[in-house]
Amino acid sequence: MLKKLVLIMLGLAISLSACSSVGSTNDAGDIRKIKLPMGYIPNIQYAPFYIAIEKGYFKEAGIEIEFDYSFETDGVKLVGAGELPFAVASGEQVLLARAQDVPVVYAFAWYQQFPISVITAPELNVNEPRDLRDDTIGLPGLFGANYIGVQAMLFADEVNPATDVTFNAIGFNQVESFASGQSDVVVVYTANEPIVLRSQGFEFNELRVADYVQLIANGIITNEETIANDPELIRSFARAFAKGIADTIANPAEAYEISLKFVENLKDQDKDVQMQVLTTSIEFWQADRIGYSDPQAWENMNDLLVKMELIPEPVDLTKAFTNEFIP
Repeated sequence: MLKKLVLIMLGLAISLSACSSVGSTNDAGDIRKIKLPMGYIPNIQYAPFYIAIEKGYFKEAGIEIEFDYSFETDGVKLVGAGELPFAVASGEQVLLARAQDVPVVYAFAWYQQFPISVITAPELNVNEPRDLRDDTIGLPGLFGANYIGVQAMLFADEVNPATDVTFNAIGFNQVESFASGQSDVVVVYTANEPIVLRSQGFEFNELRVADYVQLIANGIITNEETIANDPELIRSFARAFAKGIADTIANPAEAYEISLKFVENLKDQDKDVQMQVLTTSIEFWQADRIGYSDPQAWENMNDLLVKMELIPEPVDLTKAFTNEFIP
């Protein structure tokens, strides 16, 4: 029952009754309108998309993007059903979907490292994952990237998540729980809660999952049908998005200013904090070849999901991801 619940919470069981169409062209036939599920609310971390729109990179590629920030939309399911050509999703979502015969394919690696951390109260003297033995770890729940990331880090340091630690589901309240002293150990997004807590004057130790294990993280997924019938659409999308990432890395200040046009409440938030969110995010995007999927990161994720008993056996990775569309 627990395994089934975890899969549901990871977003692999949702009705398709409200699906939108793949897209359309304008009267001239030269612009493809595409709805893109983002998986989160408008945020400075989406700056590469905003830049790619503002500077006309998507338009040059013949693409018009409509952002879908709805939490109800399951991008993996929609793309797998052929209702949409693309969505933003993480690597574990692809493997969980493939294990259920959903024909999604990861086509562009946006994040080159897994963006999850564990932060601990200084007095606990936690310097390595093994120091977490016998501790209670607060996290939103037994699902999602936080749960995946902390288990991977524990396994990497020979800590058994099932017997050596206790997980406490606290909802998405890591900042409040840590700040109030209710949780001395919490799992967080590296470019979010640690920055907020530092801005409020809190001290803590931080362990980044990426320092212990390489896992495939957020990227752009498509489906087998689009690969077979419209590969140039994928190639064009990848080219435009890669330009947006490169420009964001090169000029974060410009990216912030452009993001103000797309994130309605960004101007009301602390600029220094938001710039730190952006520059920390950029650490996870940098790569010699923007968009490239590391095969070893896929192997590691495959093995992890088997260890966690979220999939019964390793997924065929030759069908799960491709680097053929990377600029």
